[in-house]
Amino acid sequence: MQRVNLSTVSEFVLVGLSDAPEVRLLLFVLFLIIYLATMAGNITILVAIGTDTSLHNPMYFFLGNLSLLDILCPTITVPKMLEALLLENKVISFTGCMLQLFFLIDVVSTEIFLLAVMAYDRYVAISHPLQYMNIMSMKLCAHLAIGTWVVGVFNSLLHTSLIFTLLFCDSNEVDQYYCDIPPVLALSCSPTYGRELVILTVAGVLGSSAFVVTLISYIYILTAILCVYSSESRHKAFFTCGSHLTVVCLFYGTTICTYVRPSSTYSPNQDRIVSMLYGILTPLLNPIIYTLRNKEVKCALRRVISQVRTALTR
Repeated sequence: MQRVNLSTVSEFVLVGLSDAPEVRLLLFVLFLIIYLATMAGNITILVAIGTDTSLHNPMYFFLGNLSLLDILCPTITVPKMLEALLLENKVISFTGCMLQLFFLIDVVSTEIFLLAVMAYDRYVAISHPLQYMNIMSMKLCAHLAIGTWVVGVFNSLLHTSLIFTLLFCDSNEVDQYYCDIPPVLALSCSPTYGRELVILTVAGVLGSSAFVVTLISYIYILTAILCVYSSESRHKAFFTCGSHLTVVCLFYGTTICTYVRPSSTYSPNQDRIVSMLYGILTPLLNPIIYTLRNKEVKCALRRVISQVRTALTR
């Protein structure tokens, strides 16, 4: 029989980052600037990919999906954090907390699998350059992209249902600036061991699967690069994969530190810093990494900026 939510808690209070007025104002300005820069960077990349025909290929199709995720990820948490910093409104409803956690897990899960798909795409491009467009057809790319989003939704549904069918009957202070798995689990007055075990197992299996695909892809990529005799070709191949590998290291490192461990090891101060790395800074850095290291994207962005300027001067 499905367990009914018997929680007496109807709302949660997000502890936030600071109670000092001068610090809160400084943090508000800082995170507002970061959020707006993140939106501007990722939207610009989406516009460039959508309008420039030279970027209509599998690599940039997946990059567009990554930019969309990088827009969604901070949008789930940052606006509420800014509201708490500016207006001191730290209250979030039970439903609001549940939805925030659902969408966050959905986006994080989708991005993990999307990075694995992007690694496979780079493997095909380097190991089978002549057959690349035939293998990575737009139909296959669409199926792979949809698959990552679908897996993210189902993974999020499982995690959210396991957490929010627990009993919450005492403290309602979430020791984080948004609703996240470890601090919400810590508030439950129900036994959580069994559900934590399921969450860790599912996260471990899915995360490990995506990591193995990424790792194997890069092993084959490295092997293929070392078999190329031209040093110029090797440099170009490493340059092509460097951006993606940097993003993979940033994202996997921070998410593993946050989610792949028991809630008993939860450290609020440490987790706030780590969650900011993957939830706020990584979406900001991704477009910078791809723009600075990719000549095609830079050229496309220049054309977009030139077109905007021309339109504004008319």
